[in-house]
Amino acid sequence: QVQLVESGGGLVQPGGSLRLSCAASGSIFSINAMGWYRQAPGKQRELVANITSGGSTNYSDSVKGRFTISRDNAKNTVYLQMNSLKPEDTAVYYCNAEIATMLLLEYEYWGQGTQVTVSS
Repeated sequence: QVQLVESGGGLVQPGGSLRLSCAASGSIFSINAMGWYRQAPGKQRELVANITSGGSTNYSDSVKGRFTISRDNAKNTVYLQMNSLKPEDTAVYYCNAEIATMLLLEYEYWGQGTQVTVSS
């Protein structure tokens, strides 16, 4: 059994910062890509950023220059540092990971989501 547990969401004023964390635990052999998605009310879930096991990153155009994704492979944890937050960043943020279990079967896992609200 594998779990992704997110933390760090909350309410922040425009221009503020938040840091999201997502820790993977359970029967893990290896983790390939990890990433963050978000879903605003009435909209489809969209990719925010992802990072490979080697550290290569990819960002959506809407967050480039403001958000930074990183990971600690020793802790099976991915982070999302969000700066210069805008009201349009308000959404539920979901952690995602491609994980090979101890049976060497690879699956895509999702966290439960954490709310980020940017408002004055």
